[in-house]
Amino acid sequence: MANRPNWDLFRALSRRVLRDGVPLVLTEDVRTLLLHTAREVAIRDAELALSTEEGALALMRETGRRITDGSNRLTDALHVMWQHQRAGDYNSARQLMRDVLAVEVVPYYRELAQGQLDDMSDEP
Repeated sequence: MANRPNWDLFRALSRRVLRDGVPLVLTEDVRTLLLHTAREVAIRDAELALSTEEGALALMRETGRRITDGSNRLTDALHVMWQHQRAGDYNSARQLMRDVLAVEVVPYYRELAQGQLDDMSDEP
């Protein structure tokens, strides 16, 4: 399994810019952070987005949305999956992970869902 991405710096920057209204200054470090994080959440053409302030802000919003939505989707599915497993309904449990894989784009979350699916047995 891949290492867990560390999105703390991205989240802190995003919070300052998008919530607190601090201007986004595209320093080399900020550009590197945004490009790296965008790659981790499977966003293409991130460099093009960084050519304008509006594009950079849109990139930041989309990156944050993918991180949050993917985390929520996987967490919710895991919770229900474990309920199904405890009830002995492994087909429904597996289907939840398949449903996540059908829509998830973030590679890390896809890998976690696939790992759950691969490791699922039919025994308690």
